[in-house]
Amino acid sequence: MIKYKKEEYWDNLAQTLNEDQTYIVGMGTQQAIIKRLSGENDLGELMEFGCGAGYFTKAVAKNARHVTATDFSDEMLAMARTQLKDLQNVTVEKADCKKTTFPSGKFDSLFMANLIHVIENPSTTLKESHRILKDDGLLLLVDYTMHGMRGFEKMKSGIRYLKKWGKPPGYFRGDLSPDEFKSLVESEGFKVEDVQVMGDKIKAIYLKSRKK
Repeated sequence: MIKYKKEEYWDNLAQTLNEDQTYIVGMGTQQAIIKRLSGENDLGELMEFGCGAGYFTKAVAKNARHVTATDFSDEMLAMARTQLKDLQNVTVEKADCKKTTFPSGKFDSLFMANLIHVIENPSTTLKESHRILKDDGLLLLVDYTMHGMRGFEKMKSGIRYLKKWGKPPGYFRGDLSPDEFKSLVESEGFKVEDVQVMGDKIKAIYLKSRKK
């Protein structure tokens, strides 16, 4: 089991994050997310919080003028730089999603994958997202969830998670419902345009909203 100490925890997962994530949730759900992200157009100057090893960055980079892919784990950033080295419109740099040094109203769009449910006080990150987005800026969120999954599938997914990543800390929210997700985002000044559950056995919530 991996001992949890924030940066150290994520540093320890970096080398095999993409493979482990696919093992836990399945290739079908991963491909469905990538297909949906690839269909988002005109992303302009895009910020990504929690880029990890860059698995989903490639999908959003296709339709963005430039992507600033950030994470707070040095090992994750090292993996991302390797995975994304051929993408000329992607810059990888270290940043804390709760408080960045980027100017207010800088970005046309902001993307987070599987971050909201694994961080303390996600409202702080959403506030920072709101600050650095332009007016009417686009916020795209994707998070895995056990909400709506059958009991047996929950058990199997949980076992796979424990096998790869150990027991998560108490504030991890792996069962957020679409309504809870929507409410959290709307409470921080965003207007939700679309929220849906994706996937067959393993679920993910896909939310699209704009800064009011």
